[in-house]
Amino acid sequence: MFLLGSLVNAGAILLGSAVGLIIPKMPDRVQETTMQGLSLAVALIGLDMALHDSQDVMYIILSLVIGGLIGEWWNVEGALLRMGQAIETRTRQWQTGQVVEAFVTASLVFCIGAMAVVGAIQSGVSDVHKILYAKSLLDMVSATIFTTTLGVGVAIAAIPVLLYEGLIATISHFAGAVLQNPSVIACMTATGGLLIVGIGINLMGLKRINVGNLLPAMLVAPTLKWGVPTVLSWLHL
Repeated sequence: MFLLGSLVNAGAILLGSAVGLIIPKMPDRVQETTMQGLSLAVALIGLDMALHDSQDVMYIILSLVIGGLIGEWWNVEGALLRMGQAIETRTRQWQTGQVVEAFVTASLVFCIGAMAVVGAIQSGVSDVHKILYAKSLLDMVSATIFTTTLGVGVAIAAIPVLLYEGLIATISHFAGAVLQNPSVIACMTATGGLLIVGIGINLMGLKRINVGNLLPAMLVAPTLKWGVPTVLSWLHL
């Protein structure tokens, strides 16, 4: 079952969030320090991902510019916020945290990354789920910590994680040859790494970056990386 890894990952996030809700609420001082530590860790993860592909800097820059324009046109950030606000309205009577921030932040952190992409492709192509199982363990711990500080919105992030990884796994199950191209994955991962850095900056409260509106760059990057050389080869350039 090529979707098993995605299902396990979503379940791990729900389990971690449940544990986070059971743990007594941390004092504000502890929450602030914890969030600062998480912010630095998220930024470090993003930088590590971004620096793994230094050969495709122009593709990454173009992807962020084009993706940002598309994101502003579609208002992806606004759509995510409206979804989170609708959820917050329905859960306000039993939730005191910021559901919108928790949902958007956790969704991006859990979805964007080399493990999510490569793991889902591995599941789809070979029906092996080792990478997603490892990611599930990491996400479960992260979900517990995030939930103690951000609230129940972290649990709802299991839905986009399941859809995101499930979609990649499904596509790769039927068309895995293209997605297994290491250079395409590297370019997409590096672009996603910069978005993760943006999340870290948002969590630190230094500057609000509309990371949601930059998300289309994750689709633009592999398209450019695969499409440009292909077109050039057709033109014999």
